[in-house]
Amino acid sequence: MTFVWGAVLAAGWLLVLSPWMWPATGESVPSLGGQRLSRLLEDAGLARVAPALIVMVAIALAAVVAATAWLTTQVLALAAVALVVGAVAPFAWLRARRGSLVRSRRALWSDICDLLIASVRAGMSLPDAVASLAHSAPNELRPAFSGFQRDIMASGHFDSSAASLKVALADPAADRIVETLRMARQVGGTELTSVLRALADSVRADAALRAEVEARQSWIRGAAVLGVTAPWVILILLASRPEGQSAYGSAEGMVLIVAGAAVCFAAYRAMIGIGRLPEPRRWFG
Repeated sequence: MTFVWGAVLAAGWLLVLSPWMWPATGESVPSLGGQRLSRLLEDAGLARVAPALIVMVAIALAAVVAATAWLTTQVLALAAVALVVGAVAPFAWLRARRGSLVRSRRALWSDICDLLIASVRAGMSLPDAVASLAHSAPNELRPAFSGFQRDIMASGHFDSSAASLKVALADPAADRIVETLRMARQVGGTELTSVLRALADSVRADAALRAEVEARQSWIRGAAVLGVTAPWVILILLASRPEGQSAYGSAEGMVLIVAGAAVCFAAYRAMIGIGRLPEPRRWFG
């Protein structure tokens, strides 16, 4: 019977949100939240995923986690906290994926500049030099440059293909490289290789410095995750017992759980803020 009521609740939420997910007629103007979610999906390498799908996954995950917490502990406040955690989890995963992609690609952009320099010195035109990266770039970046190669072959327009390449790469360092290439294409000149060499040295130095600082500050993130996770594991174990259910199901117990969730959230954000490095902003992205 519990699963039946859970399905009814999920169907109700789906019906409530359906006017915003699937508008009946006309083109809807994306809201600020929709634009931010689209940008997050783009930066996480999931530009083809619809934002509405992420919202539906968040709703479904929140319902499942809250129902599991309720069936396990029978504590309303703990189920409410689980509901919030389940709803936030997909967005936290997207942010983690975005950071992982940025870190994994950080050391590759200097190699991209070196490949471009070699292609230009070999006498290739700028569009052909960028398109050749579909075969010579590191494996992680080849799909984006393959898309550029298809675009430039279909349209022959460098600016629009470069703009699509920026969307596919979704990285501040890639924005710097692409904008440099677009300026060289529009203005011309013989200093492209020198500019790319200086850009490669700058990207390489920035990547090395960030890697060193992040290695030294990684313990802050680990301490924050451990400090937030450990009390809730103990709380779930205590609330799974009958005496714990009666204690945490009372008014005082619910106040304690809600206050603990607020304190954990504030402490976690503070610790992550201390250990976070300022990320470079994208160029015209």
